[in-house]
Amino acid sequence: MENALKNNTADKPLLGRFPNLVKGRNEVRGRPIVYGIPNCDTTKKAITWLNKNKISFSFHDYKQEGISNQKLETWCNSEGWETIFNKRSTTWRALSKSVQDKITGQSSAVKLMIKNTSIIKRPVIEFGDKIIIGFDEAVFSKYLRH
Repeated sequence: MENALKNNTADKPLLGRFPNLVKGRNEVRGRPIVYGIPNCDTTKKAITWLNKNKISFSFHDYKQEGISNQKLETWCNSEGWETIFNKRSTTWRALSKSVQDKITGQSSAVKLMIKNTSIIKRPVIEFGDKIIIGFDEAVFSKYLRH
């Protein structure tokens, strides 16, 4: 599994890359939804952990599907926009100082995250009414292990 994720697998079907992925819409209750980008190292670690622990999940690819204003607002209201917004990303660092200076609060941050999904911290895992941002094995074990 890990080797499949390390290689560029854009031409392979999602189910082959993520054996515990449940195809279809993300509305299945009780199943985590992984939001991220398939080639992100941290997203790969999270998916590898889910697969290793035989936890079925749905995957939402920001690059292919985008992200809604409503979803980002919900996350930001829950966790704070500074937690969701990744100022360490290469995308953020590549932006001009004038664009960076305009990000002064949640509204401007959400607008930029919609335009540049690579600025969203990854992965974001939704399950029930909770979210996990990033990958931390101890946190995953506490909240996601059956």
